[in-house]
Amino acid sequence: MEMDLEPIALTPQKQDSAWKHCEVYKYGDRVQMRCLYCRKMFKGGGITRVKEHLAGKKGQGTICDQVPEDVRQFLQQCLDGTVRRQRKRRKSSPEPLPVAYFPPSELDVSVAHSDVNNGFKSPGSDVVVPNPSLLAGRTKQRTYRSRKNAFSSANLDGSAANISDLMARDMGNLIPVAISSVKNIVQPSSKDREKTIHMEIGRFLFDIGADFDAVNSVNFQPMIDAVVSGGFEMSIPTQHDLRGWILKNCVEETKKDIDESRPLWKRTGCSILVEQLDSGNGPKILNFLVYCPEKVVFLKSVDASEIITSADKLYELLKEVVEEIGETNVVQVITKHEDHYVAAGKMLMDAYPSIYWVPCAAHCIDRMLEDVGKVEWISDIIEQARSITRYIYNHSGVLNLMWRFTSGNDIVRPACGRSATNFATLGRIADLKPSLQAMVISPEWNDCSYSKEAGGLAMTDTINDEAFWKAVMLLNQLTDPLLRVVRIAFSEKRPAMGYVYAALYRAKEAIKNLFVKREDYIVYWKIIDSRWDQQRLLPLHAAGFFFNPKFFYNTAEEMRSEILSAAVFDCIERLVPDVTIQDKIIKEITSYKNAVGVFGRNMAIRARDTMLPAEWWSTYGESCLNLSRFAVRILSQTCSSSFGCRRDLIPMEKIYQSKNCLEQQRLSDLVFVQYNMRLRRWDHESRDDSADPLSHNNMDVLEEWLSKNQACVEGNGSSDWKSLELGKRSQVAAIVDEAEDLGTGFDDAEIFKEEKEVGEEGYYTNI
Repeated sequence: MEMDLEPIALTPQKQDSAWKHCEVYKYGDRVQMRCLYCRKMFKGGGITRVKEHLAGKKGQGTICDQVPEDVRQFLQQCLDGTVRRQRKRRKSSPEPLPVAYFPPSELDVSVAHSDVNNGFKSPGSDVVVPNPSLLAGRTKQRTYRSRKNAFSSANLDGSAANISDLMARDMGNLIPVAISSVKNIVQPSSKDREKTIHMEIGRFLFDIGADFDAVNSVNFQPMIDAVVSGGFEMSIPTQHDLRGWILKNCVEETKKDIDESRPLWKRTGCSILVEQLDSGNGPKILNFLVYCPEKVVFLKSVDASEIITSADKLYELLKEVVEEIGETNVVQVITKHEDHYVAAGKMLMDAYPSIYWVPCAAHCIDRMLEDVGKVEWISDIIEQARSITRYIYNHSGVLNLMWRFTSGNDIVRPACGRSATNFATLGRIADLKPSLQAMVISPEWNDCSYSKEAGGLAMTDTINDEAFWKAVMLLNQLTDPLLRVVRIAFSEKRPAMGYVYAALYRAKEAIKNLFVKREDYIVYWKIIDSRWDQQRLLPLHAAGFFFNPKFFYNTAEEMRSEILSAAVFDCIERLVPDVTIQDKIIKEITSYKNAVGVFGRNMAIRARDTMLPAEWWSTYGESCLNLSRFAVRILSQTCSSSFGCRRDLIPMEKIYQSKNCLEQQRLSDLVFVQYNMRLRRWDHESRDDSADPLSHNNMDVLEEWLSKNQACVEGNGSSDWKSLELGKRSQVAAIVDEAEDLGTGFDDAEIFKEEKEVGEEGYYTNI
């Protein structure tokens, strides 16, 4: 009879996973087992029969119809031999079980009469066990005390036998109680469980000093999923695992990923990007990346402190990278525009007649914005706007109030570069003008102490000053087109080479239309032209414009011919060494110019506005195969030497600070893996409107907008970050593809006109 059954506690020797899902009883000299879910009793067959019952193994007896699906699938995998047991490193410890065993003496008697929401009954038992979430803290303390008492009562020789005896004696007094996967169990709410898990994740990240940005990693959720799928038996890796086989495998994975890109480099050509990282008195590091339309990869970093100012040594380094990638694969090498780079670039072009050296267009546009910001009336407006943001973002009460009126939107926006950040933030402030004005006339503002302070009064006066807003609106109209050029140059969505030239045309056109009078707009045109002359050194951008059908067929015939003779012919001669192929390309250009054959089909005409230009050539350029391959090679390139991914978390400097060759190589491999992982998700970071502007990660470009000033120091209000209402942050704005809306019609000869002063050997004298 069932009442004669004697419960048996599980021992560490019971290693099969199915033991966790059944109760074990002694009946005379026999052992019987009962399923925790359907309560079926097994009087023989061993644990294998129970496992088959739970796994739903047809033809092997009855099948449990109440077992949770995740348990069923796991045990099916066990039977199929696909799940390997990972034992605890300390073999003396019993295997963690999803069944809790509490000594009856330590159960709270008062719980037996409590409401069902505070506890549950074990199937077939009268013992009521408190909710696991209520017992967690007490159980942890009890476990610690038990271990402490066990060790203190053992002999001083610390023999394993004495400890094992104590553990075995305690195990014999335990009552089996299932705490999960049983019907009618009251579990904590999903919200509470999630909160508990998030707290544990936070503690771990804080303990290791990780950046908050760690949770944005594309590898974070897969890691959580893998941990969950590992179940109760999963062990954690050691530091030697991380420094050893795990890092080694990641390095091999990354190298394999790069090797898979090499055929793409051959097909579309690629760009070598040279990033220079300056860290004050630290080493000057050069990062070498390779760009093609499908992906950007990090190749390596070099400590260039001793060679950065030597054009000859810099040339040798660039030459080494070109050889590693393959001369025939490289279309251009992009660097900063500084004298030593210019000299090294010229030497590189002399050594490799089929490669261009090009200064970074994104950096060039940011320098334009920097020069615009130096105009007196513009610098005054920027400083006025900064006085608003500095006061708001240094007082938690004012910041909460601002968020309330802006529906969670921030008025500070980081962008690619300090100068771009200045004007992007001014644009955001202009967008939120009604909200800011509503805030400073609200009762909440007028009743708070901040509105009576000098800094608060000054902020109110600025926000209510219509002359300030009029200047801000004008400034945004002036700089928005240039900001669009920066975003296009940084774009990952489409290669920038086919769009930057048109975007800059639109910027100059917008400025001309804004000021109308030549004496007014020419001031800003001169700023643009003085910087863009750096790009006129080489004709790739103009050739990209020429081969983009969306723009080419909307350009005046005279300007097409000028671009053809000034840019396209030069690109053909340099990028196509074979003179026979050069001649074929020249002949095929006529078909493209006149839109004859496939180029003139309605499908091809409609696709000019919908397809990426390189895709258009691949689809409709078969009749002009040589020209098509040449156009694709140009249109597949970028215009920026940097791709905005977070590099501050990558320990570049540590590589060169290490004094040990082995550790230096290990750190180099670690950087190799980390940088390439970062590149996989850089686009999300650079476009994330929900990023916290107060984060230390954004201070490199936002410092002047957020730094405390005298008005902040003298404030009598609270600056306690814990009082910030962080839950009201707005959703990420929709991503806009800036290159899609560059319009039609390129016929203003004044915009295209280039006043050049050519010196010896064809290089511009103002470079």
